[in-house]
Amino acid sequence: MAKEPSASGIPHVIILGAVWGLAEAGLGLGLKSCASFASGSIMTAVALFFIAAVWAATHRVLSLAMTVALATVIKLFDADLLALPVRHGAVANPIFAFWTEALAFLLIMAVLKNALVQKKPGQAAGGALAALVAVNLFPLVKYATGIPACVLAGTGYPLSLYYAPYAVGLSLLTVPLGFGLGGWISAAEARRGAFIRSKAYRYLVPPAAAAACLLIIALIRRAG
Repeated sequence: MAKEPSASGIPHVIILGAVWGLAEAGLGLGLKSCASFASGSIMTAVALFFIAAVWAATHRVLSLAMTVALATVIKLFDADLLALPVRHGAVANPIFAFWTEALAFLLIMAVLKNALVQKKPGQAAGGALAALVAVNLFPLVKYATGIPACVLAGTGYPLSLYYAPYAVGLSLLTVPLGFGLGGWISAAEARRGAFIRSKAYRYLVPPAAAAACLLIIALIRRAG
């Protein structure tokens, strides 16, 4: 799966990581305690979209780790706006989820054959398997953060497992879409004269995109 690292990989990381952070804040709007119903499962599928996009664009573990780190920073920024401590179920636990989702994705990519991942059905299968691994890893969050995973009301059953079919089903769609976006970025970068290769893209678009995402999050929280 490896390819030569892209010189402009960091701009992709910044843009995709910032938009992921914005999506997480938007989906978690007003969420100050446990995930509600299938919200966590939806967020898993969304996270795997961005993870797949970064992987398809760069094929670098470091780029993927940097993207997750940026999404983590934005989550902490959002938590500060909400006046929530880091050791809070709506902050520490989603951050744990970011990293386990990336780990699950990498594990599945390592297992699947390269030829399979090049095709949409293989990408869909990879997405479903990555989601399944991620939701099963999430209940371990209490050992990492000290905060138990949210459970179904009246039971001790983790929501991540109860709504696992949502995460798996949605990831069948979001991961191929992520691969498509990452493939488009990679192809555009290979074309001579493409804007994505320009200095304007590398030095202006990423910070502008990150600043815009942070501003939108701040406005959302201010309005809320």
